Amino acid sequence: MSWRASDFPEEEAWPSGRGGASLGDESEHESDWHPESLPTFNWRRAVLFGTLSVVVAGAGIWLIRANSATPQTLVADPSPQTPAAGWGTAPPSPSDTPAPSASVYVDRSGTGERPSEPAPTGKTSIGSTAEPRTPQFTVRQAYRVHGSYQKGLSSVQSRMDEAAMGRLEAGLAVEMTRASFKTARLQGESVASGTWPNPQVWVPRHVEGSPDWFVAVAHETGIARVVDVMSSTPSGWRLVASGADTRAVLPPFPKIATDAEGYATSLPENATGLVATPRQIAEEHLASLESVKPDKRFEDGPWTSETVKFWQQERAQLEDAGWILSLTYRREGPVRTLRTGDGGALVWYAARSTDTRMAERAGAKVTLKGPAAVRTRNKAFTHSASATYGRMYVTYVPPAGSTDPVRVLGEWSEVLESHGD
Repeated sequence: MSWRASDFPEEEAWPSGRGGASLGDESEHESDWHPESLPTFNWRRAVLFGTLSVVVAGAGIWLIRANSATPQTLVADPSPQTPAAGWGTAPPSPSDTPAPSASVYVDRSGTGERPSEPAPTGKTSIGSTAEPRTPQFTVRQAYRVHGSYQKGLSSVQSRMDEAAMGRLEAGLAVEMTRASFKTARLQGESVASGTWPNPQVWVPRHVEGSPDWFVAVAHETGIARVVDVMSSTPSGWRLVASGADTRAVLPPFPKIATDAEGYATSLPENATGLVATPRQIAEEHLASLESVKPDKRFEDGPWTSETVKFWQQERAQLEDAGWILSLTYRREGPVRTLRTGDGGALVWYAARSTDTRMAERAGAKVTLKGPAAVRTRNKAFTHSASATYGRMYVTYVPPAGSTDPVRVLGEWSEVLESHGD
């Protein structure tokens, strides 16, 4: 991914990041009332040779009241800015990681894909039913795969080739990137391209019956910290999740636990030994956003309390204008987890959210803002207006018995579609 777009308030706009286009200048609206500024960020949009810029992608609305000379603006910025994190001790370099007994695959094709393992050549005892174990995917291979992905992404972004993205990303991630291309085309804009410098990777020990995956973290001082998750699929390696934090001061990133050979440990969705299971944390976070009620278990921040506060204010203003607001946050895809050095865990999960506005009485029109407005060609609606987003989060979960809060450390959001009438 390059850098993705979480929606940013105009007053905090940076150059853009992962695979989107820069939004048009909205300076003419600076005098409009903003109920809340939740930093959201499309970090995939602006990665130019290691330099990332962030752009405003707010999903807001205009309320045009009847008998009112001055339109009122509500900036709906449901995707808070990514909390960054210093990632602590660096993992062992690829050269320091012992190779498994099986041969190590060298990717000479530049695709980052691994062919099926050859049949074992050694003799097996007669009648043996034991199957050969899958060789451990190594840190060296992970660096190669992620490097190939970054180069491929930069090329695809420069062409905004939606079909080619299917060879780089999968699931909701590829849907989000393709959506950003569509938005850019409607704006008549191009997409920045480039790669993130000096990523560091953590590879979990292989679990029989489960696909291999790994995490890559890149940090550009003063720009953002990006966390990518890549997974093996039947079609090869694909990016399946990502998140970023673009705050000026980044909180420390939890240290990922590794064994003597430098490998991380993955945990199941229902893992115990934490303040709650990874799946429970994901569901509780999304439930808090959907219900517009803060969850005291989570630390205050752009993707927790600030998002809730924003939606509360947005809902109040809409109701005053004769409109109602409903929200849905539905988790999508698996919950991936790595053990941290303190006994806690880092958790990655994704969701599809929809914010729907319905008029209860005549008198006010609604116009969406940001990418959602681009998708609806800046039309004003009298009956309904909605926007659907893809959202991804990376969250730290403390170990059982800890009094520390759960911390959402990064996010990626992209408008998938918007409608109105």
